[in-house]
Amino acid sequence: MEPMQFKSFVWPHNPRTYTIDFTRQTALQKIPMGEYNLQDLGRSCRQMHGEGEFYGPEAYDTFKALATVFYEGGPGVLIHPVWQTANAYLVELELRQEPRRDYVAYRFVFQECLEEVTGLKPVQPGSAVVPGASYHTAQVGETFWHIAAQYDLTYEELMALNPELRNPNLVLAGERVRVA
Repeated sequence: MEPMQFKSFVWPHNPRTYTIDFTRQTALQKIPMGEYNLQDLGRSCRQMHGEGEFYGPEAYDTFKALATVFYEGGPGVLIHPVWQTANAYLVELELRQEPRRDYVAYRFVFQECLEEVTGLKPVQPGSAVVPGASYHTAQVGETFWHIAAQYDLTYEELMALNPELRNPNLVLAGERVRVA
Protein backbone atom coordinates (compact mmCIF):
# COMPACT_ATOMS: atom_id res chain seq x y z
CA MET A 1 0.00 0.00 0.00
CA GLU A 2 1.26 3.47 -0.85
CA PRO A 3 2.27 5.68 2.09
CA MET A 4 0.02 8.39 3.47
CA GLN A 5 1.23 11.93 2.78
CA PHE A 6 0.31 15.46 3.88
CA LYS A 7 2.14 18.42 2.39
CA SER A 8 5.86 17.53 2.59
CA PHE A 9 5.47 14.81 5.24
CA VAL A 10 5.36 11.17 4.10
CA TRP A 11 4.52 8.54 6.71
CA PRO A 12 7.26 5.89 6.93
CA HIS A 13 4.43 3.39 7.58
CA ASN A 14 0.72 4.15 7.49
CA PRO A 15 -1.17 4.88 10.71
CA ARG A 16 -2.78 1.88 12.43
CA THR A 17 -6.40 3.12 12.40
CA TYR A 18 -8.43 5.45 10.18
CA THR A 19 -11.97 6.75 10.44
CA ILE A 20 -13.87 9.33 8.44
CA ASP A 21 -16.86 11.20 9.83
CA PHE A 22 -19.48 12.36 7.35
CA THR A 23 -22.13 14.66 8.82
CA ARG A 24 -25.06 16.60 7.43
CA GLN A 25 -26.48 19.69 9.09
CA THR A 26 -30.24 19.76 9.51
CA ALA A 27 -32.74 22.14 11.09
CA LEU A 28 -35.86 20.92 12.85
CA GLN A 29 -38.89 23.19 12.50
CA LYS A 30 -41.85 22.42 14.74
CA ILE A 31 -45.31 22.86 13.27
CA PRO A 32 -48.48 23.16 15.37
CA MET A 33 -50.38 19.96 16.23
CA GLY A 34 -47.25 17.88 16.85
CA GLU A 35 -45.93 17.96 13.30
CA TYR A 36 -42.44 18.92 12.23
CA ASN A 37 -40.38 19.64 9.16
CA LEU A 38 -36.73 18.68 8.77
CA GLN A 39 -34.66 20.97 6.54
CA ASP A 40 -31.40 19.79 4.98
CA LEU A 41 -28.73 22.49 5.38
CA GLY A 42 -26.05 20.55 3.53
CA ARG A 43 -23.08 18.45 4.48
CA SER A 44 -20.41 19.49 6.94
CA CYS A 45 -16.72 19.08 6.27
CA ARG A 46 -15.42 15.54 6.59
CA GLN A 47 -13.21 14.79 9.54
CA MET A 48 -10.51 12.16 9.13
CA HIS A 49 -9.17 10.65 12.38
CA GLY A 50 -6.37 8.21 12.91
CA GLU A 51 -3.87 6.75 15.33
CA GLY A 52 -0.49 5.22 14.83
CA GLU A 53 3.02 4.72 16.04
CA PHE A 54 6.44 5.69 14.82
CA TYR A 55 9.08 3.18 15.85
CA GLY A 56 12.76 2.61 15.29
CA PRO A 57 15.82 4.70 16.11
CA GLU A 58 14.38 7.85 14.46
CA ALA A 59 10.82 7.60 15.86
CA TYR A 60 10.87 10.82 17.88
CA ASP A 61 12.54 12.76 15.05
CA THR A 62 9.81 11.51 12.70
CA PHE A 63 7.12 12.77 15.07
CA LYS A 64 8.90 16.14 15.32
CA ALA A 65 8.86 16.38 11.49
CA LEU A 66 5.08 15.78 11.51
CA ALA A 67 4.68 18.37 14.30
CA THR A 68 6.62 20.88 12.16
CA VAL A 69 4.07 20.40 9.36
CA PHE A 70 1.29 20.93 11.94
CA TYR A 71 2.87 24.21 13.11
CA GLU A 72 3.17 25.49 9.52
CA GLY A 73 -0.64 25.68 9.42
CA GLY A 74 -2.74 26.18 6.33
CA PRO A 75 -4.33 23.64 4.02
CA GLY A 76 -2.53 20.97 2.08
CA VAL A 77 -3.21 17.90 0.01
CA LEU A 78 -3.87 14.78 2.10
CA ILE A 79 -3.05 11.65 0.11
CA HIS A 80 -3.94 8.14 1.13
CA PRO A 81 -4.55 5.28 -1.33
CA VAL A 82 -7.68 4.13 0.52
CA TRP A 83 -9.26 7.52 1.11
CA GLN A 84 -10.25 9.95 -1.57
CA THR A 85 -7.50 12.56 -1.89
CA ALA A 86 -8.63 15.75 -0.18
CA ASN A 87 -7.57 19.29 0.53
CA ALA A 88 -7.39 19.38 4.30
CA TYR A 89 -6.14 21.08 7.43
CA LEU A 90 -4.25 19.13 10.09
CA VAL A 91 -6.31 20.42 13.04
CA GLU A 92 -5.18 18.12 15.87
CA LEU A 93 -1.98 16.26 16.60
CA GLU A 94 -1.66 14.49 19.94
CA LEU A 95 1.25 12.68 21.50
CA ARG A 96 -0.34 9.67 23.22
CA GLN A 97 2.32 8.99 25.86
CA GLU A 98 5.69 10.26 27.01
CA PRO A 99 7.80 9.96 23.88
CA ARG A 100 10.84 7.75 23.65
CA ARG A 101 13.52 8.11 21.03
CA ASP A 102 12.55 4.73 19.53
CA TYR A 103 8.73 4.78 19.99
CA VAL A 104 6.05 7.46 19.71
CA ALA A 105 2.28 6.85 19.74
CA TYR A 106 0.20 9.65 18.21
CA ARG A 107 -3.32 10.63 17.16
CA PHE A 108 -4.38 13.11 14.45
CA VAL A 109 -7.46 14.81 13.02
CA PHE A 110 -7.76 16.31 9.54
CA GLN A 111 -10.68 18.46 8.38
CA GLU A 112 -11.50 18.62 4.70
CA CYS A 113 -11.60 22.06 3.10
CA LEU A 114 -13.30 22.92 -0.14
CA GLU A 115 -11.04 25.78 -1.22
CA GLU A 116 -8.40 25.02 -3.79
CA VAL A 117 -4.88 24.60 -2.43
CA THR A 118 -2.40 27.02 -4.01
CA GLY A 119 -0.42 25.53 -6.87
CA LEU A 120 -2.93 22.83 -7.83
CA LYS A 121 -4.48 23.02 -11.26
CA PRO A 122 -6.90 20.23 -12.08
CA VAL A 123 -6.96 19.10 -15.70
CA GLN A 124 -10.17 19.88 -17.54
CA PRO A 125 -12.07 17.00 -19.17
CA GLY A 126 -10.85 16.41 -22.72
CA SER A 127 -7.65 18.48 -22.44
CA ALA A 128 -4.36 17.24 -23.91
CA VAL A 129 -6.02 14.43 -25.91
CA VAL A 130 -3.48 12.34 -27.83
CA PRO A 131 -4.81 10.68 -31.03
CA GLY A 132 -4.87 6.87 -30.74
CA ALA A 133 -4.42 6.90 -26.94
CA SER A 134 -6.85 5.27 -24.51
CA TYR A 135 -8.45 7.27 -21.73
CA HIS A 136 -10.33 6.59 -18.51
CA THR A 137 -13.00 9.03 -17.32
CA ALA A 138 -12.58 9.44 -13.56
CA GLN A 139 -15.56 8.64 -11.34
CA VAL A 140 -16.43 10.17 -7.97
CA GLY A 141 -14.07 8.92 -5.27
CA GLU A 142 -11.44 7.42 -7.58
CA THR A 143 -7.78 8.04 -6.91
CA PHE A 144 -4.79 7.80 -9.23
CA TRP A 145 -3.84 4.55 -7.48
CA HIS A 146 -7.27 3.01 -8.18
CA ILE A 147 -7.12 3.99 -11.86
CA ALA A 148 -3.58 2.58 -12.23
CA ALA A 149 -4.66 -0.72 -10.65
CA GLN A 150 -7.70 -0.99 -12.97
CA TYR A 151 -5.41 -0.89 -16.01
CA ASP A 152 -2.58 -3.00 -14.54
CA LEU A 153 -0.24 0.01 -14.42
CA THR A 154 2.04 1.23 -11.69
CA TYR A 155 1.43 4.65 -10.19
CA GLU A 156 4.67 5.87 -11.85
CA GLU A 157 3.62 4.54 -15.30
CA LEU A 158 0.27 6.33 -15.04
CA MET A 159 2.03 9.56 -14.00
CA ALA A 160 4.37 9.28 -17.00
CA LEU A 161 1.34 9.00 -19.32
CA ASN A 162 -0.20 12.15 -17.79
CA PRO A 163 2.61 14.73 -17.45
CA GLU A 164 0.11 17.59 -17.74
CA LEU A 165 -1.37 16.74 -14.34
CA ARG A 166 0.30 19.10 -11.87
CA ASN A 167 -1.13 17.09 -8.99
CA PRO A 168 -2.05 13.56 -10.06
CA ASN A 169 -3.45 12.92 -6.59
CA LEU A 170 -6.29 15.38 -7.16
CA VAL A 171 -8.47 13.55 -9.70
CA LEU A 172 -11.89 15.10 -10.20
CA ALA A 173 -14.95 13.23 -11.44
CA GLY A 174 -15.21 13.65 -15.21
CA GLU A 175 -11.49 14.18 -15.82
CA ARG A 176 -9.92 12.13 -18.58
CA VAL A 177 -6.80 10.22 -17.56
CA ARG A 178 -4.61 8.65 -20.24
CA VAL A 179 -4.15 4.91 -19.58
CA ALA A 180 -2.42 3.74 -22.81
